[in-house]
Amino acid sequence: MKVYINGEFVDQADAKVSVFDHGFLYGDGIFEGIRLYNGNIFKLDEHLERLEFSARAIMLTMPWSRAEIAEAVCESCRVNGLTNGYIRLIVSRGVGSLGLSPKSCERPQLIIIADQIQLYPKEFYTEGLKVITVATRRLGPAALPPMIKSLNYLNNILAKIEAGHLGYVEAFMLNDQGYVAECTGDNVFIVQHGKLFTPPVSSGSLTGITRQAVFEISQELGLQLVETNLTRYDLWISKECFLTGTAAEVVPVVEIDGREIGDGKPGEITHQVLNAFKARVSVDGTKI
Repeated sequence: MKVYINGEFVDQADAKVSVFDHGFLYGDGIFEGIRLYNGNIFKLDEHLERLEFSARAIMLTMPWSRAEIAEAVCESCRVNGLTNGYIRLIVSRGVGSLGLSPKSCERPQLIIIADQIQLYPKEFYTEGLKVITVATRRLGPAALPPMIKSLNYLNNILAKIEAGHLGYVEAFMLNDQGYVAECTGDNVFIVQHGKLFTPPVSSGSLTGITRQAVFEISQELGLQLVETNLTRYDLWISKECFLTGTAAEVVPVVEIDGREIGDGKPGEITHQVLNAFKARVSVDGTKI
């Protein structure tokens, strides 16, 4: 595998960054996870726009244009012979001193890894996933805005570890007000009375690209979608539940905190959304 680092492709074994890079020292940087389906980079422009928003939010000036980054992403797929896969696009603050101040960082680093990923076993997509709510709370917008897709994912990692200790692969995270924010790496949707409900980004959830795709799909399917605060109770009594994310795609949930959701099987609306999502991933985006 070849990894793109600052304009050059290097062998995987030689893909290294300085220990003085502030991305390594402090998680000072941003990233995007992007999917490639049948030679189509799904919603590449939307991912790059979110990258720009994250950069602006943390006051990181990127010296590359959107077109230059897009071409580097496409070339990373071509160089590695990929037609299906996962792309990790990383922008770090760059090499600096040991102090917190980023003023010593002269130039950001652009790194692109084009490889494969499978977040959940295949049977979870047909049989459904069991999820638990963990005690680790999601950081709120007043601390580190979750809308920023930063290199600091320790909050989510701690929740993932907690879920693992309890025997689960995924967990719901609540915000400081006790409302559902998101899972450790996925957005949350529930179905009740034939409508879709999902937490607003102000609750502590990421502005997910797949989440936005579900918004578009809901319009196509004629489904009413409501952004509103959700409690654990709302999850427990939902008819259906599913998670969305670039790596996760659309995965059904059939049990929450030991409570069976619906009839304990992936629901009809979940299937409709999943099938509509699969139909668009190879056409909505940028051909490599």
